[in-house]
Amino acid sequence: MEKVCVLGTGSWGSALGLTLAKKGYEVSMWTLNEEQAKKINSTKENIDYLPGVLFPNNMIVTTSLEEAVSNSIIVVLAVPSQAIRSVCNQIKPFIKDEQIMVDVAKGLEKGTGLRLSEVVEEELPNNPYVTLSGPSHAEEVARDIPTTVVVASTNLEIARRVQDIFMGPKFRVYTNPDIVGVELGGALKNIIAFGAGICDGLGLGDNSKAALMTRGIREISRLGVAMGADASTFSGLSGIGDLIVTCTSMHSRNRRAGILIGQGKSLEETLEEVKMVVEGITATEVAYEISKKLNVDMPITSAIYSILHSNLNPNEVVIDLMMRNKTHEMEEIVDEKLGF
Repeated sequence: MEKVCVLGTGSWGSALGLTLAKKGYEVSMWTLNEEQAKKINSTKENIDYLPGVLFPNNMIVTTSLEEAVSNSIIVVLAVPSQAIRSVCNQIKPFIKDEQIMVDVAKGLEKGTGLRLSEVVEEELPNNPYVTLSGPSHAEEVARDIPTTVVVASTNLEIARRVQDIFMGPKFRVYTNPDIVGVELGGALKNIIAFGAGICDGLGLGDNSKAALMTRGIREISRLGVAMGADASTFSGLSGIGDLIVTCTSMHSRNRRAGILIGQGKSLEETLEEVKMVVEGITATEVAYEISKKLNVDMPITSAIYSILHSNLNPNEVVIDLMMRNKTHEMEEIVDEKLGF
């Protein structure tokens, strides 16, 4: 059996490891937590993140990075986005140039504003890189519920190789050369999902959430294009597809966190209750700073930022959003049609 490596034993890393193990790969998963490693290896279940899902014998968890990475054809980066740089730095002594880095985290690096491919390239410049994204809750993937995702790389041959490694009867994989758009779609939709949760926490209705999602994908696209993405990517799996699933499902930790904020919980109380990394919070901060730097209008992102960092009342923020200066729905089209 060919060997693959998954760095991270959260729900998503575990689900992807299980997907690969079912295809016959030898899966070596890595965690820092020695107690967790022993527990999973003995019970064949990650009870903290995927209770009720049993792991096959070709899935082994280790606390040794060298053991996990060595001889693996791909290295799946399934740690939180803010840990990507540190983990890449730690595996440098064990990595070989031909090993493909497959990032499945969705976020932007705090402090630098870099996309995760840029972070990996700085740390591991000689390794091929692919990002995997799309509407894919780990809880459903682990239970073989049909799912579609997209893999993106500047090297189409590498993207196709990763496509072949992951693709199966319950896990369909597409390719896309627009790595900028795929990464930004996956990172920025967490902001809107967090906002959707706030709407639910406030008791607002379907009309409100539909408006938020529709206008949300517009501002995601605006920032994405300003950062070099293809606008059409945001109509695909890593754009509107991922936005829909994250804004509407209780599997979404970003939506769950937003609900708690909308109900009046503090950020500290919210994070304590969710007990998992809420990528949308950091993404809001980073995207807000980038939008100011690039002069891109992102009213929803700015509104969520004000709730998180200025302690504004969410109900008042909703009114402010509704009462902004009137404008066209499709401003770019109107400008083109009228010759502005």
